[in-house]
Amino acid sequence: MNEGDILTATLESFLFVAGEEGLTLKQLAALTVCTEGEVTDALERLLAGYEERRMSGITLRQYGGVFQLVTKAEYAEDIKRLFENPPSKMMTQAALEVLAIIAYKQPVTRVEVDDVRGVKSERAIQTLASKGFIMEKGRLEASGRPILYATTAYFLDRFGLNSLEDLPPLLQETEEDEDTDLFLTKFQDILEAQEEGGNSF
Repeated sequence: MNEGDILTATLESFLFVAGEEGLTLKQLAALTVCTEGEVTDALERLLAGYEERRMSGITLRQYGGVFQLVTKAEYAEDIKRLFENPPSKMMTQAALEVLAIIAYKQPVTRVEVDDVRGVKSERAIQTLASKGFIMEKGRLEASGRPILYATTAYFLDRFGLNSLEDLPPLLQETEEDEDTDLFLTKFQDILEAQEEGGNSF
């Protein structure tokens, strides 16, 4: 593998790990210790490779100066079926925790969710989005323009809520590290009520 191929593969790995947040040209150049021109050439090779591979459902796109790995447009209807028919499966504690934070603090970025939980939340956010509980609600006007997340009408329906105003009120906590436990406790109460009613996720 030559240096150009190594750079292309490295950029692909960075973008995969970055997920929906993506990375800018400047960030990619700094991470790879390459010039922006070298990174641009490598990104063009990466895009060409995705477009040439028929068996790849992923491609490279640039939105507002941020590069992301995304699914190809021709598979939109297939992906739509996944959202419309999420697997019947109980949520993990991590997913429930992230959903609670988004519900009470929306619209909120992944980094803000991470700050409340103290751990990474990307996988839980992807799970919640795939199940239709949360959605993108624009982007924050800040460096990198991170995605803002909010709950959906499906979330309200599944938790038996008419509106967000029906969410259990939160007590004012002085200890920051108690926030997550408080969020989770409130949502566990709702989840238990749903389970008693015969609903599942």
